[in-house]
Amino acid sequence: MDLSTQYLGLKLKNPMVPSASPLSHSVDSMKRLEDAGAAAVVMYSLFEEQIEHEAEAFDHYFAHGAQSHAEAVDYFPEASEYNLGPDQYLGLLRQAKEALGIPVIGSLNGVSTGGWVEYAAKMQQAGADAIELNVYYIPAQVKITGQEVEDRYINILHEVKNAVTIPVAVKLSPYFSSLAHFAQRLDYAGVDGLVLFNRFYQPDLDIEQLEVTPNVVLSTSEAIRLPLRWIAILRGQVRTSLAATSGVHTAVDVLKLLMAGADVTMMCSALLKHGPQRISEVLQELDRWMLEHEYVSVAQMKGSMSQNAVADPSAFERANYMKALNRYR
Repeated sequence: MDLSTQYLGLKLKNPMVPSASPLSHSVDSMKRLEDAGAAAVVMYSLFEEQIEHEAEAFDHYFAHGAQSHAEAVDYFPEASEYNLGPDQYLGLLRQAKEALGIPVIGSLNGVSTGGWVEYAAKMQQAGADAIELNVYYIPAQVKITGQEVEDRYINILHEVKNAVTIPVAVKLSPYFSSLAHFAQRLDYAGVDGLVLFNRFYQPDLDIEQLEVTPNVVLSTSEAIRLPLRWIAILRGQVRTSLAATSGVHTAVDVLKLLMAGADVTMMCSALLKHGPQRISEVLQELDRWMLEHEYVSVAQMKGSMSQNAVADPSAFERANYMKALNRYR
């Protein structure tokens, strides 16, 4: 059974890639992911605020947002104890490349153009096989237009691409008014991969303490439906690699996303819940299902149920909405 796939120009032994999370916070932990069968690993993010090292902004962003998305869960200690700055990150990346036999993808998280982007080149020098660019930007000011938001992503992508020769993927949120058009813009701008989707955790309110509080809720398999739809739509419309993230827990989740057109499936919540061995379990289930259904390779099934391949392409658009409402009892 051939489980191999191509992602960002890299040949991977299977489509299982742990996404950025606390599990990439040490070489030993990343080694356990590899031993469980991970085909590559995305390291946790190095943040723009860390690189710029502006103490006031640093404390503000991390005191109020450290728990707001999965890759940062329980990751940052008290401000006075920060010890994993840019140099330490690069050191860990270098150690991971020496210890692991799978590709290691560095992760940069920022919201503006600037000097922090030079760390993309430093990641490449440290041995990163690719870079995942995570632009976490909330356009909260009413004067900011959708065009300006898209342009911000494009400009950051250009800066990073100009700094490195290794592949660059962009991790997107689903909150763009014309996602397919924006994906095409990124494709034309030279992006090597799109990661769909960034699962931002929304703030909650403590009505007793009258505070805005972080609220981490790990995903379930239901969350795959959003990336599944958009990967199925984009497959064949963009040239870039497509990675599915959010809700990948079971072999069935992986199969659905591959058939929709994903090149790899990225797992986070399932690993935080069950540990690295979950990768091995899913791979065994994947292999068994493919054997029973006479699939000889991942390549054979990839994109077989994308919008361009199914009998009713409208099922990924408005038609599915109407059918779902009419069938509900």
